[in-house]
Amino acid sequence: MLKLQDLHHIAIICSDYERSKKFYTDILGLEIIQEVFREERDSYKLDLALNGKYLIELFSFPNPPQRVSRPEAAGLRHLAFSVEDLNYCVSFLNSKDVIVEPIRVDDTTGKRFTFIADPDDLPIEFYEI
Repeated sequence: MLKLQDLHHIAIICSDYERSKKFYTDILGLEIIQEVFREERDSYKLDLALNGKYLIELFSFPNPPQRVSRPEAAGLRHLAFSVEDLNYCVSFLNSKDVIVEPIRVDDTTGKRFTFIADPDDLPIEFYEI
């Protein structure tokens, strides 16, 4: 049996690097570990951490194709972050002019959650623990 240790990272390709960088750092609060411009690819690679743990690689590429997000397509569905206080999370996101879906309750766990979309319409979930 394959023995996985941990999730290493998630790679996201964005259409507007500066807008996505601002979203993931200024709004979501992820920390920049390293930012590299790869001249041969005309591409940025931004390594981001959550609570000191490497989590996301944000890439820019010239003219990436649009991602199908809705209706839901096969493949990666969304990113999910756990939060302690969903009401505070929603209030904070609203203060940053981020559109937040109505809070729902997980039928299985009874926990509350909601969704937003990143600048390229990638769904992001906030799940109250």
